[in-house]
Amino acid sequence: MSRVVHFEIHATDPNRAAQFYGDLFGWKIVAWGGPVDYRLITTGPDDQPGINGGLILRRGPAPSPGQPVNAYVCTVEVATVDDTVVRAESMGGTLVVPKMAIPGVGWLAYLVDLDGNIFGVMQNDPAAA
Repeated sequence: MSRVVHFEIHATDPNRAAQFYGDLFGWKIVAWGGPVDYRLITTGPDDQPGINGGLILRRGPAPSPGQPVNAYVCTVEVATVDDTVVRAESMGGTLVVPKMAIPGVGWLAYLVDLDGNIFGVMQNDPAAA
């Protein structure tokens, strides 16, 4: 069985995107130092479940608002969906799928970042119904 081992965020302004995600989730985002402007994203300690990713300059048009999702959506575990949505919106993000229960699992919402990229936030809560 194959597993996802890396994700990538495409941004028209990588500095702005790095600031957004670093501030929202506490991710460490540093320049790769290779021949292209690529930043490595560390989402947490290596001894905990999860994957790390990258941030790169977008090479093409951004997704159009109101269009169906045409990508893999990465979902980030957060302490509380409500607080994360408020923080993301205060930073310029937009809520596109309101908080909903995933019965027996937790709470999920989808947001859009400053470049039109959709991402999910999930709060674990086995009592969600």
